[in-house]
Amino acid sequence: MIIYKPKGVCSKEIRFEIIEGKVRNLSFVGGCRGNLQAISKLVEGMPVEDVIKNFEGNICRNNTSCTDQLAQALREFKK
Repeated sequence: MIIYKPKGVCSKEIRFEIIEGKVRNLSFVGGCRGNLQAISKLVEGMPVEDVIKNFEGNICRNNTSCTDQLAQALREFKK
């Protein structure tokens, strides 16, 4: 399990696994619970590159968002 500490957003942690190039077991600690649970369900099993492409640059506040932070985490930890 990878634990990423996002910056500039309400969520405190992003937890996920990358298995065979796909996002697995994504969860957020803190943040907008309902929205982040929905995002976790939507990206389950998606290729890492697709998640990065869809979420990178999505802005909420502080020039970032929870989904942008997810994209940054995936970019940092992709194999």
